[in-house]
Amino acid sequence: KMAKVFHRIVLEFPSRLVDQPIIYKLVEDYKLVFNILKAYVTPDKEGRLVLELSGEDKDYKRSVKDLKQMGVKISPLSQDIIWNKGKCTHCGACISVCPTNALSVNQETRKVEFLSDKCIACLLCIPACPVKAIEVHF
Repeated sequence: KMAKVFHRIVLEFPSRLVDQPIIYKLVEDYKLVFNILKAYVTPDKEGRLVLELSGEDKDYKRSVKDLKQMGVKISPLSQDIIWNKGKCTHCGACISVCPTNALSVNQETRKVEFLSDKCIACLLCIPACPVKAIEVHF
């Protein structure tokens, strides 16, 4: 049985690819399942998609290789959400608004922790943080 994978990624593509059916290609050619978390597409300029992708590992790897060859920049979503541990006062204001528990309290230390693999970049934590310890770099 093939290994299923689940990735949260950011795709950035240049103006020449904005009108191309990139998501269709992921579904049709690689049988990947997608969920668009955020989309920023400016006609004739650039595009940025935040996606959850799942499917067979070999298909995911082939799709990433082909997208890169097309000129699409791919990065893990977790690289774009920055939690500044040193700035955090561990007040917990972000925890109540986080729908995926990516921000939670460690029961032993009683401090806030950020689990980037659970983050879906909903950005609800940004305005909730009184000390601006969470930033986004899309």
